[in-house]
Amino acid sequence: MQPDPIYTIASALAVAVILASAATHKLRAPGRFANQVEDYQLLRQGLVRPVARLLPLLEAAIAFALLVPASRAIAAMAAAALLTGYALAISVNLWRGRRDIGCGCAGPDQAQPLRPVLLARNALLVALALVAGLSAQARDLGGFDGFVVIAASAVALLIYAAADGLLANGPRLLKLIGR
Repeated sequence: MQPDPIYTIASALAVAVILASAATHKLRAPGRFANQVEDYQLLRQGLVRPVARLLPLLEAAIAFALLVPASRAIAAMAAAALLTGYALAISVNLWRGRRDIGCGCAGPDQAQPLRPVLLARNALLVALALVAGLSAQARDLGGFDGFVVIAASAVALLIYAAADGLLANGPRLLKLIGR
């Protein structure tokens, strides 16, 4: 059974906004992001800067491609693969006991240390990307459908932003309450 196109379009829009936002943060502070890539200790030194330059461009390209119906399915798979790659990088460093480095997923004002909850967040984003790549049933979309797509995407993004803010500030909040 094919899903309604509202689900795939809303998912694509939400993932596109998240990836575009992530790309923007990385492009605004390329040196800081390169340092975060280096902190993961997964690449040879000579690859750190090129990969740090490439990742935000890749995120931006995937975000754009998610908005184009003709490229949405491929872009959704690329988004899922990229987010899975990020989760693997986090997993490797958690396994190594390296929780003190910033994840590199938020802007300069929201540095997040590596924690297992980031893996759950990425799993949800991968699922959302996979929904965006599903072949939807063919039907005409009306004005109300457009409103529902935008509202559903906005709700998903607000939930994501709230959860991301809590994740970023969680360690500080725990310190404030004495835990």
